[in-house]
Amino acid sequence: MGIVITDDANQVLLSEKTPFDFKKYRNQAIVEQTQEVRHPFGAANFQEFCFDGIAIAACTADVYENIHILSDFHEPRVMMLFMERGDITTTLDGFSNNFKFRSLEHNLMYSPCEAESAGVKKQRDMLFFGLSFLPEKFLQLAENNGRVLDGLANNIAGNRTTTLTDKFNPRITPRMQLIMEEVRQCRFQGGLKKLFLQSKALELLALQCEQIESAELRSVPARPKVSVSDVEKLHFAKDLLVQHLQQPLSLGDLARKSGLNEFKLKSGFKAVFDNTVFGYLNDRRLELARELIREGRLPLSAIALEAGYSSPQHFSSAFRKKFGISPSKIHQ
Repeated sequence: MGIVITDDANQVLLSEKTPFDFKKYRNQAIVEQTQEVRHPFGAANFQEFCFDGIAIAACTADVYENIHILSDFHEPRVMMLFMERGDITTTLDGFSNNFKFRSLEHNLMYSPCEAESAGVKKQRDMLFFGLSFLPEKFLQLAENNGRVLDGLANNIAGNRTTTLTDKFNPRITPRMQLIMEEVRQCRFQGGLKKLFLQSKALELLALQCEQIESAELRSVPARPKVSVSDVEKLHFAKDLLVQHLQQPLSLGDLARKSGLNEFKLKSGFKAVFDNTVFGYLNDRRLELARELIREGRLPLSAIALEAGYSSPQHFSSAFRKKFGISPSKIHQ
C-alpha cells in the first residue's frame, strides 16, 4: 500500500510505500499496534486492533496545514468511520460523490476499487474511530440480520459500491460514544480482550443499522432542510461557541455575530448538529475535560474550572451522565 500526502499547491509532503499486512486481519489472536507519527504538516497517534476479519482503529490528530492524502490498498474492506471531532472529506474510487464528515457524524462505505483519498483542513484535536471488516466476515455477520444489513450484503456480495446511507451522514449517538470510549479504556487481555472488542464492534454495527431502520419507520427526514448559506453561518456560530468555552456568548451575541436571527440559530443548530446550542457547548466542554484527564497533568478540580464548571460536583455529575463513567475513574 502506498500513501502520498500533498499540500494545497500539490507539493508532495510525504510519499511512502507501506505494505499492509492483511494477514493480521485473519489472525485468530489479536494483533495490536500503537503508533505515534510527527511531521511538519501534522501529528497523530494511532491505536489499532486486528483479529478474525475485523480491524478497530482509534486516532487523535493535529493538522497544521491543509493536506490531501491519497492511498491505495489491495484488498477491499467494509469501512465504518465515526468522526467524533473534526472535519474531513473522503473519496473512494467507484463513488461519484465525496463523503464530507463533520464532528459527531458517521457512515459505512464499501468499494471494490483500490484507492481512496481524503482532504483534511488545518485543525487541532481531531478525534475519530474506525472499524473495518473483510467482505467475507461482513457477509457472515449480515446474514439474516435485518433489512439494512441484507441490502448492504447484497451489494457487497455482488462487488458493488454501497453505503449505509448516501443522503446524509447519520449522527453519532451518546451510546455510540460510550462504546468507543469503552474500547479505548479496555483493560482485558488475551482471549477476553478479543471477545470484548468483537462484541463492541458488532454493537456499533447494530446501532448504525438500527438508526437507519428507525428513521425510515418514522417516515420523517433525518435532517430538516437548511439552506447552504445558513449551514455555513451555523458552522461559523459553532466555531465561535467552541472558541468561548469558558465564557460562552449569549444566544443574541452568537446570532448577531453569525448573521442569523435567534430562531434560525436555535432551529438550525438542532437540524445540523442534532443538539441545542448550549447542549453542544456542554458536550464540547466535557470532551475537553476528558482529554485533559487523559493527559494527567491537572487535578480534577482544575480540569473542572478549565472546562467551565464552577462546581466540581456539577462537573462530575455532568461527566458521568454523558460518558457513563465518573471522571475520577478515568483519572486513576
